[in-house]
Amino acid sequence: METKERMKRWRLILGEESQSQFETMDGGGGALLTEEQWMMDQALAAIYNKSSAGGFGPGGRGAGKGPSNPQITRWLGDVRTLFDKELVKIVQADAMERCGLKQLIFEPELLEQMEPDMNLATTILLLKDQVPKRSKESVREFMAKIVEEINKLLESDIRRAVTAAVNRRQHSPIPSAAALDFPTTIRRGIKNYNPELKKIIPEHYYFFDRTTLTAASKYTVILDVDQSGSMGESVIYSSIMSCILASMAAIRTRIVAFDTQVVDLTEKCEDPVDLLFGFQLGGGTDINKSIAYCQQFIENPKKTLFFLISDLMEGGNRAGLLRRLEEMKESGATVVCLLAIADGGKPYYDAQMAQRIAGVGIPCFACNPQKLPQLLERTLKGQDLMAFQGEFEEKGGFKNI
Repeated sequence: METKERMKRWRLILGEESQSQFETMDGGGGALLTEEQWMMDQALAAIYNKSSAGGFGPGGRGAGKGPSNPQITRWLGDVRTLFDKELVKIVQADAMERCGLKQLIFEPELLEQMEPDMNLATTILLLKDQVPKRSKESVREFMAKIVEEINKLLESDIRRAVTAAVNRRQHSPIPSAAALDFPTTIRRGIKNYNPELKKIIPEHYYFFDRTTLTAASKYTVILDVDQSGSMGESVIYSSIMSCILASMAAIRTRIVAFDTQVVDLTEKCEDPVDLLFGFQLGGGTDINKSIAYCQQFIENPKKTLFFLISDLMEGGNRAGLLRRLEEMKESGATVVCLLAIADGGKPYYDAQMAQRIAGVGIPCFACNPQKLPQLLERTLKGQDLMAFQGEFEEKGGFKNI
């Protein structure tokens, strides 16, 4: 990078207060900003310039050489135009904290300009009871954008994981193009390869058993989700995962939310936005009470997957929590603890409690959301999750406690 470009970058980093110093360098022209860079400078100084009082308040001066008191919606539009998506999210988050924009995020015009991101979605969930009537539709549309992004990330992989794991061990004499077992058909038909046609001519086609699953044969997946204040990002991923699973006929899905009270949200799984707004972030934590509630839904333990999604900051009976989890595991159910994530996937949890749970043979994973489908598939297949610790740590996807 040329010296002049470096100087311009440093000038943008240090702000307008450093302009006079840069003007004396390199013959007076080393750090002169382009028109676009002046606009960047103005947008950044609106929240970072010490003398601008946040740039949005009364009497607060805008950045650079632009007009004072820039309109917030116009400022957001400029930020989205000038910076890449990831930087926009950082600047938005800083604006919320430094300039007191939390009171304004429910303005319809403002939400239209906001770049969807997990931190902002969490803030909206925390403040959802304060949404004015005029803004409810705009807030819903904004949350729908978050859901759409995560659906693109997870849905196809989760469906593939379930399809690969459930009801794939038996074959059926009933032909069905959708149920064709390609690997078995090719493997057993390879001996009938025709060199002239350059094709395999199978003597027999193999089809997976696609008969209707009875209630007793279905897997039950229970997601027990902590809704204390630190759980925002985990709640969002969990609710969307629940809706994807609930739409699949091969399994039964139940989602339960808890703080010091327990709320069954299973009926809201048809709409992920409705489900998200069913959570009430904040409050205390009584994990033991919630597990006791969930135990009633374990009808066939060997076909039950129980996911506890929590930071494990138990405010109730810690010994009771551990005892119930151990009882559930000993009954034959598959029990997995997914630890809370925040700030883009960083784990946040009570390490001592996680170690105690892991000590009774229940895996506790600080799990990258993109790796959830892999964990789900291996859990459904009954594979030893402990055996994957090294693999996941090496790939940066999971860390087993």
